[in-house]
Amino acid sequence: MEKEFSQKNLKNKRIQTAISLGAEMFLQHGIEEVKMTDIAEKSGVGVATLYRYFGTKSGLVTASMTFLWNDIRGLFSGVFESEGFLAQSGIKQLRDLMRMYVVLYTAHKNFMRLLAEYDRFAANEIIEPEQMAEYERSIIDFYPLLNNAYKKGIQDGTVREGIDFSLFYLTYAHALMELCKKFVSGEVLESDDFSNGEKELEMLIDTAVYYLKNHPNN
Repeated sequence: MEKEFSQKNLKNKRIQTAISLGAEMFLQHGIEEVKMTDIAEKSGVGVATLYRYFGTKSGLVTASMTFLWNDIRGLFSGVFESEGFLAQSGIKQLRDLMRMYVVLYTAHKNFMRLLAEYDRFAANEIIEPEQMAEYERSIIDFYPLLNNAYKKGIQDGTVREGIDFSLFYLTYAHALMELCKKFVSGEVLESDDFSNGEKELEMLIDTAVYYLKNHPNN
């Protein structure tokens, strides 16, 4: 039994290595350019083992994307539970939370570029529901944090009442994320100019904050 348990742990460790190395390779080269044989060679895990464990390349890609989201989540861990953040007004908390999309764009461009590619990849592949469910759970969900900040803003008077906050969140979360992915995917049309991408994101956040803010003199 002890030997069997050790072999299982060893196998899981090797699979985790394949996932993390796969994530690294996808970040560097993109999904289409990396083959299962490349990951097998890099990780030392047989390609047959990878197919047996993940079923298809899409299974390994999704596991690697889940790994990357969890890694990104770790970077933000504790930031929004700190005393300094919680001491701010509701409207200031909302602004700081929405700026996380700017951080994703400026500091993690390769990840955002890969995320845009994965969206296209997943739309054309058959991925097991449980794999997608795990991937979805790994995605950073800013809604609870933003909703708490919104409630605090209502209480401290910095945010106006009468807003459908869930609709607001969906609107701006989609807009900010898709804008980030568009910028990192590169200019396509002659009229495209993404040189001010960060400023465009900041302007979108400014309009969101203005919409939320309580303007008692108006």
